[in-house]
Amino acid sequence: MQERVTSSSQDEAILLEERRGPVAILTLNRPEARNSLSLAMLRAIGDVVARLSADTEVRAVVIAANGPVFSAGHDLKELTAHRSDPDGGLAFYRTAMETCSEMMQAILRSPKPFIAAVQGVATAAGCQLVATCDLAVAAEDARFATPGVNIGLFCSTPMVALSRNVSRKRAMEMLLLGEMLPAEKAAEYGLVNRVVPKERVLDEALAMANAIASKSSLTVAIGKEAFYRQVEMPTAEAYAYAADVMVRNMMARDAAEGIGAFIEKRKPEWKGC
Repeated sequence: MQERVTSSSQDEAILLEERRGPVAILTLNRPEARNSLSLAMLRAIGDVVARLSADTEVRAVVIAANGPVFSAGHDLKELTAHRSDPDGGLAFYRTAMETCSEMMQAILRSPKPFIAAVQGVATAAGCQLVATCDLAVAAEDARFATPGVNIGLFCSTPMVALSRNVSRKRAMEMLLLGEMLPAEKAAEYGLVNRVVPKERVLDEALAMANAIASKSSLTVAIGKEAFYRQVEMPTAEAYAYAADVMVRNMMARDAAEGIGAFIEKRKPEWKGC
């Protein structure tokens, strides 16, 4: 087991990284601040996502958190402190929101599947992070919300990820009411995939990650990219695009190996090409 630490300073380890075979585990480590997404945390996650995306040894990534809260979203104390800036905080707020949006999109663009392992509460940008991950496992007592409307700051950027996971009426209910959503309801809405006892959350996420890691990395990368591209297209355009993707996928060595192994009833030997 290998562990690395990403931090904004020598004394503050805000993001932990651990390797378990082909799976990387990123752990938000600001429990005293409810794992809020400070600018330093957003940049740390973005940097690690970029590095892991290029790492051929990593096949899947799990995002977890220390403490009773998965993430309370943007660091409101940090945002408030910048109201005293000469411009009233405008430049800092723009930097924070743009950095957050870029980090979320980097997860979507990554060829590696990301799985959220959620214990406790995930609100605002914390809920956005869960919605951005390709898969999500939640503890039975986990709760989710986009409560910005309650404090006069609509969850506009979390809305982007949320509305691409759940139906419009469900998304608007969460955005306009700002109420906590229990884990079972979150699964019903389509925000999370599985709900398990608290002590099994990480194990379940790792089981999913290892199942993915056993597949062809090339095929997984092709499939992830194709999914997010086609879902934004009109149906006819999506079919044309997907057909071309399948044709090109069929020409890959791993496709020939996988089909051959299936026919010959043996285990495939993936090469990632």
